[in-house]
Amino acid sequence: MQRRLKIGVLYSRLRVEEKWIFGAMEKRGVDYERLDDRQIYFDLSDASYWKSFDAMLERSISYTNGLYALRILNAFGVPTVNTAQVAEICGDKLMTSAALVRAGVPQPRSAVAFSPESALEIIEMFGYPVVLKPVVGSWGRLLAKINDRDAAEAVLEHKFTLGSVQHSVFYIQEYIEKPGRDIRAIVIGDRVIGAMYRKSDHWITNTARGGQGELCPITSEIEDLCLQAAQAVGGGVLGVDLIEHPERGYLVNEINHTVEFHTLQPVSGIDIADAIVTYVMRVACEGQVAPGAAIQSAV
Repeated sequence: MQRRLKIGVLYSRLRVEEKWIFGAMEKRGVDYERLDDRQIYFDLSDASYWKSFDAMLERSISYTNGLYALRILNAFGVPTVNTAQVAEICGDKLMTSAALVRAGVPQPRSAVAFSPESALEIIEMFGYPVVLKPVVGSWGRLLAKINDRDAAEAVLEHKFTLGSVQHSVFYIQEYIEKPGRDIRAIVIGDRVIGAMYRKSDHWITNTARGGQGELCPITSEIEDLCLQAAQAVGGGVLGVDLIEHPERGYLVNEINHTVEFHTLQPVSGIDIADAIVTYVMRVACEGQVAPGAAIQSAV
């Protein structure tokens, strides 16, 4: 008789998404454990505790904490959602762009430079305005729309002087005149289960910055592009952000590996938390039966 599956959930703060996920697990009678990433530790000489989990769902707010935890768990042989490789790609905008380029997935024109001088050169080549982004970051923070050379010189100097890893790589993207919105879609396994417009009068449309959610129909074009993007970074539970370019059509802007869905779930009426739990349970089952086997759709 097969033993009961045990699931771990690694999190930083009890947000509404985590409450929904825990509620879905309890409703299903899942044997799970809540693991606050501020309170756990890994004894690298003794993996027995961690190997007791059949799968781990990573929901850390900290990219660094989540990534290193996933690396250790994967090294221990624990199946995770998402994998460390997916987290590493999606948590770094430059690595995401490189993965999309390799897969031939359309995205905004982007460039990277390692000095203010070379960054200014590529900005001038792109033409104003441009968007300067940190390679690691979320919730629309530390973005800068640069409208002219004076602003470019000032922002680049500030970032260079700050000197941290966050600021020493200059990730530059073309500015796209969006129709007052972008699109957030959630991919689980091989399905796009829901999508919404994020609408705002501001050029930054993140709901964390005041954007409003509105249901977006999932057309075949949106579905195909989101699945291509998800496959390009390794798949799993992902939030794919699309921009509508006035000439090029839909472009993949970013991909999130610990996607928030506090707006999309009520807007769509889809129980996204339950779909995530379904997927995690399938990953756990696959891990027990055939380690390394491909995971199919969860919903």
